[in-house]
Amino acid sequence: MAVLKPFKAYRPAPELASKVAALPYDVMNSNEARQMVAGNPYSFLHVDKAEIDLDPSVDIHDVQVYEKARDNLYGMINDKIFINDQQDSLYIYKQIMNGRTQVGLVGTTSIDDYLNNIIKKHEFTRADKELDRINHVDYTNANTGPIFLTYRKREDISQLINSWMENKDPIYDFVSDDGITHTVWHIDDRGIVDELVAKFSGVDYLYIADGHHRAASAVKVGLKRREQFPDYDGTEEFNYFLAVLFPDEDLYIMDYNRVVRDLNEYSTAEFIELLKQSFEVKEFEGEGQFKPAEKHTFGMYLDDKWYILKAKDGTFDEASPVDRLDVSILQKNVLTPLLGIQDPRVDDRIDFVGGIRGLAELEDRVDEGGMRVAFSMYPTSISDLMAIADAGEVMPPKSTWFEPKLRSGLFIHTLE
Repeated sequence: MAVLKPFKAYRPAPELASKVAALPYDVMNSNEARQMVAGNPYSFLHVDKAEIDLDPSVDIHDVQVYEKARDNLYGMINDKIFINDQQDSLYIYKQIMNGRTQVGLVGTTSIDDYLNNIIKKHEFTRADKELDRINHVDYTNANTGPIFLTYRKREDISQLINSWMENKDPIYDFVSDDGITHTVWHIDDRGIVDELVAKFSGVDYLYIADGHHRAASAVKVGLKRREQFPDYDGTEEFNYFLAVLFPDEDLYIMDYNRVVRDLNEYSTAEFIELLKQSFEVKEFEGEGQFKPAEKHTFGMYLDDKWYILKAKDGTFDEASPVDRLDVSILQKNVLTPLLGIQDPRVDDRIDFVGGIRGLAELEDRVDEGGMRVAFSMYPTSISDLMAIADAGEVMPPKSTWFEPKLRSGLFIHTLE
């Protein structure tokens, strides 16, 4: 059964929330982050990507970066940019994007639930990325970016959350530069907090939707603190990490598309003939780009043309939650055997383009960005994600792109 724990958040002063809130650290590079914070000393990127406040010659994994993150965070706290709630609380975080709404509950979740697989995963993590966030959490002594969790929707939980939103004023309500509305409520009624905690104790499993590296890193820092304080009793804050929990029906997964640098020495004609072994292939005769409207169908942009690829029977195992994923079908039948891309996590011949950028971005990457071919994908579903996690298996890398992205800086969980 899932453990949900309230906490005393550090959070922005209401008049500064819109300036503090920042996109996650891993959706932009350092130069992009420097541009984003220009003229905004309040941006949480000064904490989450603290290299922006150092000389560009400093390596992003240098100890100076983590020390700067710590100094920036506690400097903002001392300057009253952040305030500290004095009682354990939960929070509601609502986002609206293009008319779609998702409503999550902000609290902390147990590192033991992660270790015991009550919090289920669907991706492998990379040691180098883990180490970066381990250092960040360790030096700041805080969880600064929430883990994006989901659970199978329960009406009793939704009713409690909806009732609070209907009857209470929000503490934050703003529209970010990308047009997304962010609204936050503070649940400071101990009775309601306890009721929500009790209801989540009846939720069998939580699932990581996004943030596998942040979660793994938070857990490893928690375990490190347990070694440092062997007399811990389990109530200490380092036994928990910051999370936002969304019901599965609220979530929206976009396509996560692929671009490849070359055809592995095949000519266009040879490549298309090889594709016909596993796919029905035909030219797209419509205008614009081809966006797949059903599973097992792909778009391909090559030599100024869009093609429609439909996977043939026998090219995947419908009974396998991993093998039937479109990202798996493409990997198994195209990327590995034809293009020689064995591990897309480390091969620099392939890149990934989130659906938020649109399919025109694929054309630009091929026409002007040095890529040879692009593939548009049908989005992975949240039910696919849960089925794979329930089976104890993992998705291929870059299988899901969630929108909207959670903002960092609206809630900070310190480990003391």
